[in-house]
Amino acid sequence: MGGLSLVDGWLPVALLVLAGVAMFGLLTRWGRGAAGTAVVAVLVAALVLVGLNPLVVDGLDLLPEPLPRQVLIWIAIGLGGLVLALGSLVGTRPGRKVLALGCGLLVLVGAAAQVNVYYEQYPTVAALAGTGDERSFTGGHGAPSRPMTTPVASRWRGPATAPSSIESAPIPGTVSGFTGRDAQLYLPAAYNSPNPPLLPVLVLVAGQPGGPQDWVVGGRLQALMDDVARQHGGLAPVTVVVDPNGADGNNTMCMDSDIAKADTYLSVDVPRWIEATLGIDSDHAHWAFGGWSFGGTCALQMATRHPDLYPNVVDMAGEREPAISADRTQTVQIAFHGDTAAFDALTPLTLLAQRTYPGVWAYFACGGDEQEVGTWQTEVSTAAQRAGMTVRTQVVPGQGHSWAVPHASLPPALGFLGPRLGLTAGTGS
Repeated sequence: MGGLSLVDGWLPVALLVLAGVAMFGLLTRWGRGAAGTAVVAVLVAALVLVGLNPLVVDGLDLLPEPLPRQVLIWIAIGLGGLVLALGSLVGTRPGRKVLALGCGLLVLVGAAAQVNVYYEQYPTVAALAGTGDERSFTGGHGAPSRPMTTPVASRWRGPATAPSSIESAPIPGTVSGFTGRDAQLYLPAAYNSPNPPLLPVLVLVAGQPGGPQDWVVGGRLQALMDDVARQHGGLAPVTVVVDPNGADGNNTMCMDSDIAKADTYLSVDVPRWIEATLGIDSDHAHWAFGGWSFGGTCALQMATRHPDLYPNVVDMAGEREPAISADRTQTVQIAFHGDTAAFDALTPLTLLAQRTYPGVWAYFACGGDEQEVGTWQTEVSTAAQRAGMTVRTQVVPGQGHSWAVPHASLPPALGFLGPRLGLTAGTGS
């Protein structure tokens, strides 16, 4: 049961059909005031379509970018069905009240299921129920971290005799003073096997709102990275999904600002902890930083501000620049007391215009249906190429701002970076 897919197969189709039947029942309901309730339901749905994005983006600053049109439509349908269900409670017998509430619930569930199909946040019933097998990290494989001058592909032939694992561990903000949620660790089969090699490192960041667990659940991290390992003779980077925000509703923009010293956390505390704890290849030429959405923006920030630490970057559907609000002035006011110059000095586009990055490789990806993100990607990737980065871009056909983009782009991104990380022969220079 827990393995049932919520994004493809029969279950989301069945939920959609049930929701359609329930909506038909609500539209043909019994009782007084049926026509008036239908009018109210239509008005509510229309208000959602027209006003929800201005409310959550501009009014409440809950999101830095608008919700996709498809998601708005399903929210409108769900709320419209709820209004119809509540209206059906008037002037009907108790049994039909119960039936109306059941129909309203089915419409809500069906609409929510379609939103999930779009975002792919909960791929299975088990993921939705939170019944994963996460375990706490108890220590590395014993070998100390040290820099390796040769690629891991030339140092290890396997085979891996143990499975990969997902584990969690706190990364203290010793220098930054920042408190993030526990990191999620992907430890490849090669890492867990006897006589493991010192592996390269991939640091990942999730979207916002969100946290490290999102990469494990919606991102299907273990399956993705196991696929990377299969493509590289059993080798994959040790992957550390870190939290630069501290809570779902927080947004540090991965910067040192009035909000927090998130940049110091990511550039000092995180790499020091990885090197001291995990037993990996500490040559940062073999490290990469990646992320999706907010995390993609963060990844490019790390590569432009700290190319010595993270000279390989994977930006999946990142923004043009870090943002707390769609109103740039408000972002600057919150984070830098209104000092626009201080904010500008730390943004990727400014740094790409001022510096050169001949030693950095960057992979950019976005969904084909993400028009605004696609425009940002073109602008930023072009600036990166002009600044000397080795750049590759990918557009995932037919996808919007959903986990389908990382699912389709992270394995080829690591294929592109394979020579740099040492997963394949060659220096990648």
